[in-house]
Amino acid sequence: MMIESPSISDSASFVDDIVFSEHVIKLSPDISATGAKNRLHHTNTIKTIVAMPAYNEEARIADIIAGAKLYVNCVLVVDDGSCDNTASIASSLDAMVVRHEVNKGYGKALQTIFSIARDLDVDELIIIDSDGQHDSNDIPRLLAELRNGNDVVIGSRFNGVKGEGIPLYRKIGMKVLDIATCLAGNGLEISDSQSGFRAYGKKAIDVIHIGEEGMSAGSEILVQISDYNLKVAEVPIRVRYDLGDTSSENPILHGVRVLVSILKLIILRRPLPFFGIPGGLLILLGLCAGVCAFSGFYLSEQFYPIIFTGGFALLMPGLILVTLGVILNLLMTVMNNTGLSKECTP
Repeated sequence: MMIESPSISDSASFVDDIVFSEHVIKLSPDISATGAKNRLHHTNTIKTIVAMPAYNEEARIADIIAGAKLYVNCVLVVDDGSCDNTASIASSLDAMVVRHEVNKGYGKALQTIFSIARDLDVDELIIIDSDGQHDSNDIPRLLAELRNGNDVVIGSRFNGVKGEGIPLYRKIGMKVLDIATCLAGNGLEISDSQSGFRAYGKKAIDVIHIGEEGMSAGSEILVQISDYNLKVAEVPIRVRYDLGDTSSENPILHGVRVLVSILKLIILRRPLPFFGIPGGLLILLGLCAGVCAFSGFYLSEQFYPIIFTGGFALLMPGLILVTLGVILNLLMTVMNNTGLSKECTP
């Protein structure tokens, strides 16, 4: 049964098909969200939903869906352009399935999830990975903290535990990304900023709007959490690293890409310290080198051209960085005052 239906307005046109039970709702990109919401509400009201992005996860997704259904009445699977049987397996298990015709990335999958959650007017949203690394039995622990008055609950691999089983290079990379995320936000300190296992209450679902398409979307969400002063809690979770290679991308390359995306956020949100601090250090070193060169000439009448040239070489980029930081900071201040910054934030 094919039904023409409007798209979800705040997520543009990235939702292509929704499969629920035996119905397929085709979303077109040119109408508002109201009609789509009415069409989706042919089901009973859904208060708690478990959602998972999925890309070629036919080997493990059935177990994750079965485990999640023990704790909620609806499971949403975002099939992000899979070329295997991920969507058909999920649909056969009575999951709600959203298909992207092509692979659009983790951030786009999260956009779809939050958009559908808003359209269904759910009260609680749990996002879990579909690769089998997370334990569905931890869902009640996240929900318990959410219902204890928190807006967001993060399943942490390091909260109360030492990250047993996590390779050392991953721990180092995670810590770097944690620090970068903290710098991008308003000092929100999270022990596991890259966790894909999180629970969101209604307030968080309503205010979080993701712009990033890649894996850094998780950090972008934390930045928005700090902007809206949402109440956050962390609970320890179990993660399996004995399942072989669950990612299609090299973990080091993946970490570098996430870091670059977070740095973009820092540049847009903190241009003055981002450019001003290293620029100021270069200026200080350049001035010190110049003073040494001239004091040496004054005391011994011997000029040190290498020290002088080196100081000048440090001074010029330092001045450029500070000037750039000041200009970008002024621009961002103007944009914030005129309400344009959100439109330009990735």
